[in-house]
Amino acid sequence: MITAWRAVAVILALAVPVFPDQIADRTARLEQALRSVKSLQADFDQSYYSVTVSAPLHEKGRFSFQKPDLMRWEYVDPEPKVFLYKDEVFSQYYPEDNQLIRSGLSKAQYESEILTLLSGQKRLKDDYLVEQDISTPTARAAGRLKLTPRVEGEYAWITLDPDPRTGLIARAVFQDWAENRTEFVFSKIKANAALKPSIFDLTVPPDCDIIDETSPLLKKRGRLEPIP
Repeated sequence: MITAWRAVAVILALAVPVFPDQIADRTARLEQALRSVKSLQADFDQSYYSVTVSAPLHEKGRFSFQKPDLMRWEYVDPEPKVFLYKDEVFSQYYPEDNQLIRSGLSKAQYESEILTLLSGQKRLKDDYLVEQDISTPTARAAGRLKLTPRVEGEYAWITLDPDPRTGLIARAVFQDWAENRTEFVFSKIKANAALKPSIFDLTVPPDCDIIDETSPLLKKRGRLEPIP
């Protein structure tokens, strides 16, 4: 995934210590890249490693994001499903079960770690202790940043691998306090592409089983169209 590091830069990164000002510079470049993005599309590979299950769960799909708060995760393998956030409505559609679950979720409630990081909403050093990740001293990890939340929350730590071409996040790993780990690897990254509004609409069959947990107001605002 991250193969564009120049050989000399890699050798230097591995051979000499990384000083605080270098970490600050890497962090500032990543923040600047994220804040400059108004829309984002990418393929993703998601892996979930559980301490209670020997084999990890691997999933693939397509990710779309439009500032300030439109987000779609469309999984294609091994099981198709769509997670969509729009107009304070979070929708989970499972085609194989022909079921849609909709729930009201304010922007503040939906501001998960991954959304906050990808949208560049906050200064990293305000919310995290940012340092070089030295747990994997390899060429691939030479530019990896480790984020430890300053306030205890869902995750014990997060690592980010900036893409050397775009400056955006190419890989993100989230480890919770139970030592379960979720990894996202992004490829075919397109920043500031003109996304069609229909990307953030959700179509379902007329006979779809809909479990609607939204309030009456949100039911009017949430857009749901049946497949003709």
